[in-house]
Amino acid sequence: MKKVYFIWKSFCFLFVMGLLILMGFYLYAYITPKMDIHNSNRIVMYDNKDEVFYENTNNTSWTSLKDISKYAIDGIVATEDKNFFSHNGFDYLRILKALYADFKSGEFDQGASTISQQYIKNLFLTFDKTWERKIEEAFLTFELEVHYSKDEILEGYLNTINYGAGNYGIQNASLYYFNKNAKDLTLAEASIIVGIPKNPTYYNPIYYYDNAKKRQKIVLQSMVTNGYISENEMNEAYNQELSFHGKKPNNYIVSSLYYKDAVISELNNISEIPKSLIETGGLKIYTNLDNEAQRKLEAIISEEMADTGELQVGALIREPKTGNIVALIGGKNYNESQFNRVTMSKRQVGSTFKPILYYAALENGMTASSTFVSEATTFSIGNEETYSPSNFGSRYANKAITMANALALSDNIFAVKTHLFLGTSMLRDTGNRMGIKTELPNNVSLALGTTEIGMIDFSNAFATLANNGIKNEAKLIRKVTDLDDNVIYEADYEEEQVLDQRYTFILNEMMSKTYNYDYIDYASPTLLSVSGMLTKKYAAKSGTTSADYWVVGYNPDALVMVWNGFDDNRDVDVVSSKVPKRIWARAIEAYLEGKESNWYDIPKGVTATIVNPISGSTSDLSVKDALYYIKGTEPSYIIEDIESIITQNNNS
Repeated sequence: MKKVYFIWKSFCFLFVMGLLILMGFYLYAYITPKMDIHNSNRIVMYDNKDEVFYENTNNTSWTSLKDISKYAIDGIVATEDKNFFSHNGFDYLRILKALYADFKSGEFDQGASTISQQYIKNLFLTFDKTWERKIEEAFLTFELEVHYSKDEILEGYLNTINYGAGNYGIQNASLYYFNKNAKDLTLAEASIIVGIPKNPTYYNPIYYYDNAKKRQKIVLQSMVTNGYISENEMNEAYNQELSFHGKKPNNYIVSSLYYKDAVISELNNISEIPKSLIETGGLKIYTNLDNEAQRKLEAIISEEMADTGELQVGALIREPKTGNIVALIGGKNYNESQFNRVTMSKRQVGSTFKPILYYAALENGMTASSTFVSEATTFSIGNEETYSPSNFGSRYANKAITMANALALSDNIFAVKTHLFLGTSMLRDTGNRMGIKTELPNNVSLALGTTEIGMIDFSNAFATLANNGIKNEAKLIRKVTDLDDNVIYEADYEEEQVLDQRYTFILNEMMSKTYNYDYIDYASPTLLSVSGMLTKKYAAKSGTTSADYWVVGYNPDALVMVWNGFDDNRDVDVVSSKVPKRIWARAIEAYLEGKESNWYDIPKGVTATIVNPISGSTSDLSVKDALYYIKGTEPSYIIEDIESIITQNNNS
C-alpha cells in the first residue's frame, strides 16, 4: 500500500511540476516581443551586381488564407496535423512517443509533427536535431501560438513551406505547377500540391509523377478520414487527368538554385550569423554570383548533356585572384535532383591530382625535362607488398620520357616513380599547403588521385596555382545584412603566398601542353580533342577513374572545374569522357568571351630553353618546344641515377 501511495504521490508531483513548467513557458511567451511572421523567415539573395536572384518569400507572393483554395487548407490540416485547431501547438502524446524513441535509439531522429512546430522549424537555417534546438523550437512554438491566431499560423505556414523546384509558398507553387492562383486550385490539383512538401524532390509531379500520385492518394484518404470530402470526391479527384505547367519566368535561371543552396551551406559555417532567422528578422545575402556566367554555364551543360541519361555533373567557375565562386551547378536538373554535387559530394579525383605532385617535384630538384622510363612496372612498397599501376589502355612509351610529356599524356608510371622519388609524405603536405582541407593519406596511390575530395576543396589547390602561388579562400558570400540593412557579416579576403612563383609558372607552362599536338607520342595529350575550341592559353588537366571524369583549367582571370559521373558510382564509358572536356572548354571560353588573352609574366630567375619535349634532348630537335627552368637547371643539369634513388627511398 505504501508503494502505491509513493507512486501516486510521485505522479502528482511530476504532474504539478510539468504544469508549472508549461505555465512558465506561456508566461515567457506572453512577455516576449511578437515575432513578425511575414518577414522572420525571409531570405533575399543578390548577385554580384546587387540584383535579386532569389527570394524564398516576399510581400507580393504572400497570399491571405481567404485567397487559398479550401481544398488545399483542408488537405494540409488533414494530412499534417488533424488536431491543429484544437491543440496549443503541441500534440503531447506524439511528443512523448518521439522522446521515448529518441531516448531508446540514442539519436534525435524523431521530428516535430504539428503545423506550428513545422512552421517554427522553417525559421531556422539549419536542421540540427539536438536537445538545445528542440527546446528553442518549443519556446518559439509557444510564442507563435500565444501571439497569433490559428488562421494566421496556418496562413504563414502555407506561404513559407517548400513546394519543390525553388517554389516557396502555395501561390508560387500554384503558378508553377498549374499556372493558376492558389484560390482556384481544384481538389485534384490541391491534393497534388499538398503532398509535395513531405519531400519536395521525390514528390515533384513533373519529374516523379508516380511518386506524386501515391502521395496524392494519402492526402485524399486523410481528407476522407477526417470528414472533409467523400469517398466519391476522393475517387473522382484521384482519377482526374492533370496537365502541369512547370515553367518559371523566361529570365529565371533554374540552376541558380544550386548556387542558392551552396550559399546557405556557407552561411551555416559563418559564426556571426544566428541560426534562427527570428533573431535577425530575415536576411539579405549579397553573393558573388555572376548571373550571365551562370546562365551560359547552364545552357552549355544542358546542350552537352542532352543525351547522357543518368550521367550527372558538377561544375564551378572561380576567380583566381579573389577566390570568388561566380557560377556553380550541382547537377543536371535542379527540379529533378536537388543533391548538390559541388558542395555535398566527394569523388576520387584521378589524374587531376598530378599537377600537385609535379609542383612538389619541381620544388625538390626535378625539372620539366627530368626523365623516367615509362614501362609496365611493379613497385615494391614495403612489408612484402607490391603496387602495379597501369597507363590508360596499357600503353607505355617503353623509353625515357620527360616530366613535361608525362604531364601532357598523363603517364601513371612516371607519376608513381616521381611520388616514390620524393617520398610519399611530400605530396600530401604539398596538397595541404595549396589549400586542400581534406585529410590526404600518406600512400603510394595518392599520386594517381585515389582519394575522394569535394569540388570546392579540390579547386583550392588549382586556384593557388592560378594565382601565382597565392592561396585564398573560396567565397560565395560578400556580405550579410538584416532586412533593415544593418551589416551582420562582411567577408574578409585573406591571402597567403604559399608556393614559389617560379615553380608555379613552370608548372602552369607545362599544363598548357595538355592540348598541344607536338606532344603526341605513344599516346596523345589528354585534352587534344578540344584544342580547336580554345582561343586563349590555359593551364589544364583532366583526370579519370572508372567512375569519374574531371577537367580543371585556368588562366589568371578564370578557373573552371567540371566533374561527370553517376551518383551510384557505376563505371562511366570512355565516350562520356568527351562531355566534361567540351563543357570545360566551352565554359571557360564563354566566361572570358570579349576579354583580352591573359597569361603569367615570366618571373625573375626563370629562363626558357628549346628542347625535345618528349625525350628532353637538346640535340634531337625533330620535335621541339620551349620549356622553362630555374636559371642554372637548364637541360645540362641532370639528377644522377634517379632510378636508384627511388629504390633507395623504397628500402628506407
